[in-house]
Amino acid sequence: MTSSHPLKVAVQMDHIASINIAGDSAFALMLEAQARGHDLYHYTPDRLAMTGDTVTAAVEPVAVRDTVGDHFTLGDKRLVDLGDMDVILMRQDPPFDMAYVAATHMLEKIHPKTLVVNDPASVRNAPEKLFVTEFADLMPPTLITRDRDAIDAFRAEHGDIVMKPLFGHGGAAVFRITQDDLNYGSLYDFFAVTFREPWVIQRFLPNVAKGDKRILLVDGEFAGAVNRVPQEGDLRSNMVRGGAAREADLSPREREICARLGPALREKGLILVGIDVIDDCLTEINVTAPTGIRAVAKLGGPDIAAAFWTSVEQKRAAQG
Repeated sequence: MTSSHPLKVAVQMDHIASINIAGDSAFALMLEAQARGHDLYHYTPDRLAMTGDTVTAAVEPVAVRDTVGDHFTLGDKRLVDLGDMDVILMRQDPPFDMAYVAATHMLEKIHPKTLVVNDPASVRNAPEKLFVTEFADLMPPTLITRDRDAIDAFRAEHGDIVMKPLFGHGGAAVFRITQDDLNYGSLYDFFAVTFREPWVIQRFLPNVAKGDKRILLVDGEFAGAVNRVPQEGDLRSNMVRGGAAREADLSPREREICARLGPALREKGLILVGIDVIDDCLTEINVTAPTGIRAVAKLGGPDIAAAFWTSVEQKRAAQG
């Protein structure tokens, strides 16, 4: 499908040479944008610069191909005012650290005249493991703290728990602690010296062995899902950690979760969101650079990249 109104689209991402195209959602979005005739530009977050309300970056025109080992061609680098772009995709991977926060502040200067996806202020104010707590009734019991007494009391109440860093990503440093786990004290000490922020403590959901469903929403509406099943002997189902993708339908509870989240996502300008659901419990709302588009497509599911660009094109057209 070719758009009747080509857009100038800049993609803020980790360098395109470094991505794994087989599973990279930013690459899927770029392929679809190119197929629609939009003009694509590439830059890395470290190239952002701000003077007053003007935000610039050294960008390169980019052409993409779905060919492993030969997936892109970059044109000559040139400095541009990002306010002259129609759309910016903020697609660099976490960690959600102060560099990430700084990028949201800079891009906020030009949004919404230039449509930044997702809305940079909302990305900053809705970290995946905190925003989700606004829907506590949809979640497993969850505690945000680094206080040992609070964790001890939570553990005494709920038994087996999961501990993970508040701003972690990709399944890194996610631990299950059983009720009689002798490693608990050492793990607490490790977290205490490694992470300055509070941690997420959740009741362990044993049905994670059957999968952790990634559900993608476009503009607050269900767009596709994939069930990520952990490798034998691993707690984590993230595909980057070896989780296997399986075709997935939504349960009635999962449809209810999507319906509950939709209005809040639309209000916050969070156009592409990936939520994680284990055993009908919402565990995370991923708003920084959610993945899963290519996995859903490979399993014969909906074309989420097409749904995304249709939504973005409609929003740009409505701006006039």
